[in-house]
Amino acid sequence: MDKDGQSREETSATPAKPFLRALAGEALAQPPVWLMRQAGRYLPEYRAIRAQAGTFLDLCYNSELAAEVTLQPIRRYGLDAAILFSDILVVPHALGQALDYVEGEGPKLEPVTDAAGIGRLSAGRLHEVLGPVYETVARVAAALPPETALIGFAGAPWTVATYMVEGGGSKEYGVVKRLAYGEPETFGRLVDLLVEATSAYLLRQIAAGAEAVQLFDSWAGVLPETEFERWVIAPTKRIVNAVRAAVPRVPIIGFPRGAGLLYERYLAGTGVDAVGLDTTVPPAWAARALQPKAAVQGNLDPVLLLTGGEAMIRAADAITNALGSGPFVFNLGHGVLQKTPPENVAALVRHLRGDRG
Repeated sequence: MDKDGQSREETSATPAKPFLRALAGEALAQPPVWLMRQAGRYLPEYRAIRAQAGTFLDLCYNSELAAEVTLQPIRRYGLDAAILFSDILVVPHALGQALDYVEGEGPKLEPVTDAAGIGRLSAGRLHEVLGPVYETVARVAAALPPETALIGFAGAPWTVATYMVEGGGSKEYGVVKRLAYGEPETFGRLVDLLVEATSAYLLRQIAAGAEAVQLFDSWAGVLPETEFERWVIAPTKRIVNAVRAAVPRVPIIGFPRGAGLLYERYLAGTGVDAVGLDTTVPPAWAARALQPKAAVQGNLDPVLLLTGGEAMIRAADAITNALGSGPFVFNLGHGVLQKTPPENVAALVRHLRGDRG
């Protein structure tokens, strides 16, 4: 590993791994493929590990088990990239916010809704708390096949702040929007802390062996245009600049789910190397508007993967036909759904690899 977090194999102008070649701007005859949430509850081997791990947070902080879970879909499907098994909310947990995962309900956090609550957060123990995550990255990097890349990740500030302020998931985002709109200086202090912590977190993942990183902004699409500029684009750009200043050759993927027409502005404003497309983005439009400027990743509807069969294959072919002539990574428009049959994933990967039987 060199000082920029890349293996000696990857320090030449053209990376060797197909996933990294696509992110570097190369159009490949056979696009590389990985899937968001490819390690998870749809796999029986994951469920077996999950049953012995304790809580979900225990699993995220158990480097041996988290590494095993990360590697499971690589062994099963031979995907072109592994993505670290963790969760975007380990960052607020490391900043001092109480966090729990309630079965059937998802994450629950002690809401941070004012200046006093934000003032109680600190990055002082960030790396101490997240040390097991870095160990997971190192374990996976050492175990992956030589052709498989390793992706680190974090939540983008707007999405993580949304969970922190709302105290969990939300349908209306009323609490966080009122804070952002009504007290932008106060909310800005939380975003500033997340920019600092997220940048440091990603750089430690890269130092441990991650060869690319992805920023998940799952709730980007709930903001109007001016607020999107302020709370999605600007903080993401600061993280991109911080990571790139330290490790200029490590590609950064942005995933502003639901951004719609603002995808173009996101790509231009943040400076990411690649952009993940959600399910609603027309591939033909992305080929015209986005792909000449950056690699694109996406965007099969996860329900089509759940459905399988000819419907899945036709949709995958349509996406590949639209985007395959430029730099492109095949993925979903969101994560693998829990009830997805593993054999559907296997069939998709076989088809993308050219097995038309």
